[in-house]
Amino acid sequence: MGKHRMKKDHSRRNAVAVAAVGMGAVIALPATAQAVTVQVPNSDISVEVPNEAVDIAKQHVDVEPFLAAAGQAAAPAAGGSDAPAAASSVGQKIADAAMSKQGAPYSWGAAGPNAFDCSGLTSWAHQQVGKSIPRTSGDQAASGTPVSIDALQPGDVVSYYSGASHVAIYIGDGKIVHALNEGSPVQVNDLNYMPINNAVRF
Repeated sequence: MGKHRMKKDHSRRNAVAVAAVGMGAVIALPATAQAVTVQVPNSDISVEVPNEAVDIAKQHVDVEPFLAAAGQAAAPAAGGSDAPAAASSVGQKIADAAMSKQGAPYSWGAAGPNAFDCSGLTSWAHQQVGKSIPRTSGDQAASGTPVSIDALQPGDVVSYYSGASHVAIYIGDGKIVHALNEGSPVQVNDLNYMPINNAVRF
């Protein structure tokens, strides 16, 4: 019997990809993504299919779990970012801790948990993530790693006035949270609410 060459049939291969993914196949993407290998579970059957076949499969079944199972990361959406969420950072946790005290009364020399002065709030917020920082505003401004104002991240300590007589926690979006003064509760204000001295990160 003579050998017969099989014609390339992309539509058939696409159908195989859809069916295989629907059966729970694992999709392995090569380093240079021209085609993918679809492995049918509980068998030694695998088939090379073009990337567009996976796109077709996506219209019928959720292929993301199979991509993850094969150790492949899904391509980010156009214009998207694969940066980790800010909420997972230590700095964000510091900012969140300080924000949780909005409305707490100001009391000179107080460092929480129910009342605060400015440096009492910043030091208490850092303690919530296991960081010990200097207690006074001047010492806080002179410690840590200096940060330029245009590189601020949530959790950074911003000091105000030339003598660093006041400090606040940067929370993002051009805002700070701080214990302002007697008669004012812990509150959120704009970053430039007062003249900035410097910023540091612990």
